[in-house]
Amino acid sequence: MDIQRLNAVLSLGSGAQGAARDEAPSGPSFGDVLADAIRKVEQEQQHANEMAVRLAAGEVEDIAQVMIASERASLSLNLAIQVRNKVIEAYQEIMRMPM
Repeated sequence: MDIQRLNAVLSLGSGAQGAARDEAPSGPSFGDVLADAIRKVEQEQQHANEMAVRLAAGEVEDIAQVMIASERASLSLNLAIQVRNKVIEAYQEIMRMPM
């Protein structure tokens, strides 16, 4: 039933925009942007882990570098979680729309 509602909502917007959808997209798709953002979050996490290991091994002289890497990873993960929550809220709101 939910898929039918989503298809109905999508078909409502296809009237005036149908011609524009037939054209090739000029930019990256939503999936590409999302995959790239997740990849960047993962890279930040890996970098923070590497810095922590280097600190434990005594290879890092400035602890501030490790703390900055750790905070960047934490902030990027929190941002990704908040974006995910907003996307889920938007999806749920669409599903609650009357037909």
